[in-house]
Amino acid sequence: MVCTGNLYRSPLAECLLRHQLFEHRQVIHLSSAGTRAVADMPMAATVASFLLGRGVQPCGAGSRRLTKEMVENADLVLGAATEHREAAVRLSPVRALSRAFTFREFAGLVRREDAAGVVDPAARFATLVQGAAARRGAVSTHTGGVDVNDPLGAPPLQVQECLVQIAEIVEQIAASMRTG
Repeated sequence: MVCTGNLYRSPLAECLLRHQLFEHRQVIHLSSAGTRAVADMPMAATVASFLLGRGVQPCGAGSRRLTKEMVENADLVLGAATEHREAAVRLSPVRALSRAFTFREFAGLVRREDAAGVVDPAARFATLVQGAAARRGAVSTHTGGVDVNDPLGAPPLQVQECLVQIAEIVEQIAASMRTG
């Protein structure tokens, strides 16, 4: 999960998806980073409070900057906005081109049926990413844009709307990854 400062959007998405896919924690490893993150900053208090309000423990050890190594070791890179997806692709074009999406873009492209009958979580995950990548360009994901705007400095209501929006997107993604 990638955003700019690794304080709001990406740590929220990481913690929510980690919670949603808890049963697969031995196979699916999640992390977050920021394209311009200052190392070791805690997630925004608003995000921690939002997570706790949903019964989710805040996770992660603090902000960190996105690196080429992170991108190259990832099977999927989800950016809060197009600029974050593009940053991952710039760091590792060959590896990231078919594995980097925005949160919304991936949620709109992933199809549970792509992995019908695939029970192994790692194989299911890989199949879903391949299906979404194959569908890119053939399916419109533009339902109000693909970016989740940065809530840094926004009024509290806008921050809350952003957090709810990310929670809804993460639920869509998690639903396709679950078997059964």
